[in-house]
Amino acid sequence: MDLKEIQNLIKFVANSGVAEVKLEMDDVKITIRTTLETNVTEATYVQQLPAQAALPQAAVPQVTAPTVVSVTPEKPASDDSKYVTIKSPIIGTFYRKPSPDKPVFTEVGSTVSKGDVLCVIEAMKLFNEIESEVSGKIVKILVDDMSPVEFDQPLFLVDPS
Repeated sequence: MDLKEIQNLIKFVANSGVAEVKLEMDDVKITIRTTLETNVTEATYVQQLPAQAALPQAAVPQVTAPTVVSVTPEKPASDDSKYVTIKSPIIGTFYRKPSPDKPVFTEVGSTVSKGDVLCVIEAMKLFNEIESEVSGKIVKILVDDMSPVEFDQPLFLVDPS
């Protein structure tokens, strides 16, 4: 495996979103690790040769970890800071309706009062009603109906004004 092939492999792994790849061939062992948060790729290249076929140090290709410049596109200043985010208090399945034949609890643009039921989250066959923490207008519903939600996952944006 030559240096160009190794560099192409590093680029491929960095762009694929995989956290770690190990490749072992006859006398070559390659480990490539990527850190997803910072988009930095670390490459370790070890060539193991039998003692009788040892090459001079200058003949062994050396690969160092490539320097990847992390470019994060700047997000435009959003107006979401003035909204109250209603988050999931539990892990489960998000439902906008109390049952399939009933209308949804709330829509975008609806006015809600503190204590109004916004949705239900099913966890372990129990349906938990999620109530509004504030009075205001529903600006955005952040979760699709019948989709799984995590603890503390944002569900709704409410404009309290």
